[in-house]
Amino acid sequence: MDGEIGAFVEAFPRFLIWTTSAGLMLLVASTIYVLLTPWKELALVKGGNASAGLALAGAITGLAIPIASTLASSVSMLDLLIWGVIALLLQLIVYRLVDVVLRDLPRRIEDDQAGAAIVLIAAKLSSALILAAGLWDPALQRF
Repeated sequence: MDGEIGAFVEAFPRFLIWTTSAGLMLLVASTIYVLLTPWKELALVKGGNASAGLALAGAITGLAIPIASTLASSVSMLDLLIWGVIALLLQLIVYRLVDVVLRDLPRRIEDDQAGAAIVLIAAKLSSALILAAGLWDPALQRF
């Protein structure tokens, strides 16, 4: 029993530091996303716009997936930060690409067009999963 308790006591502070860092990265990335999108998600959600809520939920989840993958496979805090920032930047680019494809995505979200929000969610989650798989490489050493 002492071995397990000792391992917990030794590992718990690292767990807190790493997961808190990943959580802060998600908070910062979500804030940047909200600031970069031309519509005001939080105001729209408070006003009952379901499409804005869906789009924001998809964006936050899409940002969290690659951060989680980076957290799982990073070998140092610097590694976590570097790859986390790269993943977050790529996710922000996905929004711009969907906006180009759908044309006038902000107006569609503001008009509560669920179809546009669903396509945005699909793009965010699909790209997040692909990024997460590309980022997770602790034992394979492909590169």
